[in-house]
Amino acid sequence: MPGNATFHHRNAALLSVAEVQAPVPLTSRDLDRRLADALKRLKLPQGLLQRVAGVKTRRNWERAGDVRAGTVEAGRRALQAAAIDPADVSVMINTSVTREHLEPSVAVGIHHDLGLPSSAMNFDITNACLGFVNAMTLASSLIDAGQATYVLIVNGEDARKVQDATVERISSLESMVSREDFMSEFASLTLGSGAAAAVVGPADGHPEGHRIVGGVTRAATQHHGLCVGDHRGMYTDSRGLLDGGLELVMDAWQDAKEHFDWESMDAYVTHQVSSLHTASIIKAAKLDKKRVPVTYPELGNVGPASLPITLSREAPRLSPGSRVLCMGVGSGLNTAMVEIAW
Repeated sequence: MPGNATFHHRNAALLSVAEVQAPVPLTSRDLDRRLADALKRLKLPQGLLQRVAGVKTRRNWERAGDVRAGTVEAGRRALQAAAIDPADVSVMINTSVTREHLEPSVAVGIHHDLGLPSSAMNFDITNACLGFVNAMTLASSLIDAGQATYVLIVNGEDARKVQDATVERISSLESMVSREDFMSEFASLTLGSGAAAAVVGPADGHPEGHRIVGGVTRAATQHHGLCVGDHRGMYTDSRGLLDGGLELVMDAWQDAKEHFDWESMDAYVTHQVSSLHTASIIKAAKLDKKRVPVTYPELGNVGPASLPITLSREAPRLSPGSRVLCMGVGSGLNTAMVEIAW
């Protein structure tokens, strides 16, 4: 179908996936208390974040700049778990949305802190919440092509600036925030902080690895204006984003049937947005709810790190022969699904 892309990988394997949890919890009740006057003024009930999005808690770093240290630590943990020496890394890809400056790339600081060799290519991939899945596909293609041996993928997110700016704006009497304005910024308050990393390597050299089989991608960029954000806030048409994202995912799902059998996977690891988004995908694709692990209730939406963090937590429950489908959607809109044979 026009606009759809499917792909198969020959010799790529996921060797490890790791997370670093941000240490400071921020509950939805905490945010309700900070927003109490605004909610009263807008005649909105407390408890919306937990009741509507299903997010009880999200986490933050202790200090500004800790996200870099967390990302580096995630990279170290992934390399150690894969038993790969940093000197053997061919490529390092950073997929973080969070960045303090436009230049240089976030990747260069992570490359330096990890002590990677000068021969290791490094760069950023930014594609909203889909970046980590895109990097897995790119890493697998580089390995299949013989251009890389080991690829380290990292991601670190810091949501505190967006959280604080959103609370301050909503709480300000001078801002004249309406109910509609509040709901357009609702998604900002579900964001959380954290870090994740993964190592992808050659399957023929690592029989213990988890084969990256292939997948599908699809774009619906007519929806690029539905979710737009920066450090000052994120503005979302939640209903439009849900409807457009669900249509996009199901289009890709249907087209992928010609190439893959994804009806009975052992686990469906999705990008973590909210209870509504998760329930909608489960219903539309007729998935077994028990096979869809969730982390958004205690972590919120950690952007591109959400999916690898969830996969890292699900990994101990997987056994050789298990089949995993990673399913992501990123603002813009883009979707990608990647199958991993555990």
